[in-house]
Amino acid sequence: MRRYFGMLLGALLLSIALLTGCGGQSTGAPAGEKQAAAGDVKISMLNVGQGDSILIKTSEQTVLIDTSDVDERDKLKKELDKAGVKKIDKVILTHPHADHIGGMEVLLKDYQVGEVFDNGMPSTSKLFIGYLKELKAKNIKRTALKAGDVLDFGGGVSFHVYYPTEELQKKGQAKDYKRDPNNESVVGRLVYGSFSMLFTGDAETPVEEELLKEKGIDLKSTILKAPHHGSSTSSSPAYLKAVWPEVVLISCGINNDYGHPHTDALARFKGDATYIDRKTHKEKHTKLVKNDKGETLKAKVYETDKNGTITIETDGTSYTVTPEEESK
Repeated sequence: MRRYFGMLLGALLLSIALLTGCGGQSTGAPAGEKQAAAGDVKISMLNVGQGDSILIKTSEQTVLIDTSDVDERDKLKKELDKAGVKKIDKVILTHPHADHIGGMEVLLKDYQVGEVFDNGMPSTSKLFIGYLKELKAKNIKRTALKAGDVLDFGGGVSFHVYYPTEELQKKGQAKDYKRDPNNESVVGRLVYGSFSMLFTGDAETPVEEELLKEKGIDLKSTILKAPHHGSSTSSSPAYLKAVWPEVVLISCGINNDYGHPHTDALARFKGDATYIDRKTHKEKHTKLVKNDKGETLKAKVYETDKNGTITIETDGTSYTVTPEEESK
């Protein structure tokens, strides 16, 4: 009898322990998904002049989105070495313009590269053809990204591809296809817990309009990588309303020939109804971006030409933005 009561008491204590454990703090994470630890995801928009290059470090992988321009290779290498990069698990090339793929030669020569992803569109660019040959020579896998794909960056971080579509990729194979590399850019959204960041390449208003019509994708993002270096050909009011970022990051060179970022785009980001046009030096007006509650978008804007490398650290809930330099 005593043994029976002992067994009963043991079972009761075990049940209480299990119930106590289940009644503790909820993590909100699906079974088997890694828990967010403070600052365990770091995203750095690298200071590489007019080109684009964004380094992402999770607890398991190192990812690089775009590789800057040919004449910025030394800057790219300096930034990667400063970040302690030896191996890059994934390289994502948004489109084959030189200011996005120009650093591939350095990557393939000086770093261990696991896999390369691009937009799957044809190109006659010598840089593009050259890096394809090098990938083949080194037996590095190349994958074309299309809308609907999801990449695992490790540590609970995922990258959801919104563009280009499979239909566009098929059109691109035709001999009479008219190339438009900017508007073939890979557009994707990084998600980690409640934190998100939208990556846009050089996609312009036509792509933004397509994405706004697409059902089943979530554009709302904590941080926006400004399309096309902050050009006025992108970041339409309707698109910004859908994204509604708290922070906008812009990659551009000091006193660049393109005038990036354009003053009207900056005004839309910041919620400034009037701005001074950089070319005419005259005051102009812009349409403010407002949500359905009538609130005006007022994002914090950082630029590599003024702030140097811009680093975001997040635990999947909160985040910090650290500019290398404060704007003067």
